[in-house]
Amino acid sequence: MSTSSTAILPEAAGVQTPAVDACDAQAPAPASRPYTLPAWVYGHKDLTRLELQRVLLPSWQIVCHVNSIPKAGDYQTLDVGPESVIVLRDRDGTIRAFHNVCRHRGARLLDGAGSCPASIITCPYHGWTYRQDGSLIGMPVRESFPGLDRSELGLRPVRVETAFGFVFVCFSGDPPPPSETFGHLAKRLSVYRIEEMVPLGPITQEIWPVDWKIAMDNYLESYHVPTGHPGLYRMFTPDYQDQESLPGGIAAGTSWMREQESPRWSERMYQRLVAKAATHLPEDVRRCWRFFSALPNLGLDVLPDQMDFFQLLPDGPGRCIVRGGVFGLPDTRRETRVVRYLSGRINRSVNDEDRWLCTRVQRGLASSSYKPGPLSELERWMLDFHDLLRARIPEFKLPAPPQHFA
Repeated sequence: MSTSSTAILPEAAGVQTPAVDACDAQAPAPASRPYTLPAWVYGHKDLTRLELQRVLLPSWQIVCHVNSIPKAGDYQTLDVGPESVIVLRDRDGTIRAFHNVCRHRGARLLDGAGSCPASIITCPYHGWTYRQDGSLIGMPVRESFPGLDRSELGLRPVRVETAFGFVFVCFSGDPPPPSETFGHLAKRLSVYRIEEMVPLGPITQEIWPVDWKIAMDNYLESYHVPTGHPGLYRMFTPDYQDQESLPGGIAAGTSWMREQESPRWSERMYQRLVAKAATHLPEDVRRCWRFFSALPNLGLDVLPDQMDFFQLLPDGPGRCIVRGGVFGLPDTRRETRVVRYLSGRINRSVNDEDRWLCTRVQRGLASSSYKPGPLSELERWMLDFHDLLRARIPEFKLPAPPQHFA
């Protein structure tokens, strides 16, 4: 991501500029600093529709790993607002994507993940059936539809691509393909052999009582790690000490394991054992965690023992869906099982801490006393995110909701 973005300054937003303290004379003037988005955008009921239409639906979204659907007829679904997609593998091994909507009366066809019986998709409402290529092949009481041409009523396709082992879909617009956007990332991650990984569990969804943008803001900055994630800080250097922007709008951070062991058992044992479980990796990356973010709503965490993805999706005002999955190379060694257990335990704590922190932000932004605060240089990728939102939805530049939102 670019670090040269220009944010809306407080004067332009109608916000009073704070005075400069005398002891801060060497700091840049407040007018030159970027500021956060106005509080109203983090919970207004009329913004979700615009965010879906202009930001999320025209972007590439991960549905699953290619090995989440290894056999013909295997499928995975993804919901983004009112849209739903089925990704499935056909008999030739090709991965296809279709709108999860029957062409008869609009019923939802499939839920979650699974495998289609006899590799046929059947609508649960009236029994219309579709092949893996989306073509309509059967309809009960066919004679009650005189003159109907079944070839015109196949499932509607959704744009689908694969990149470094993951299946992406895009509902609208024409963004560059993931192979282009994530090309440099794929090269960087080649040593981890992500394409060969398998799911270590089902894809999960969790509801957070926070706006999706608050959760994304949180992931885009590591400024909060020393205070908000004491366990990570005991184990690793903050990744803001090793950050960079990659082509394609991807932010990358690397946290290196400290030489001093953590006093906590699970953290200390992970530090001791992870290199033994990561013998497939070059030695220089066996003791680091890597974090990647891709706007508008995607995160990737790459560890020596496993990796995960997550995406943040709106679920109405002040609520979001945190969807993600964990993947690893097939490995039944005891040391790998132990390290993955410890890794999962540590990451669950980090997730709980992030949820707690984001919830406190959501509550605080509702206060009439809050005005946009200054962003640290360590929060520069938040600024890129905010600039994207301002560009797609100009109302984000306003200090208060416009009248047509009232």
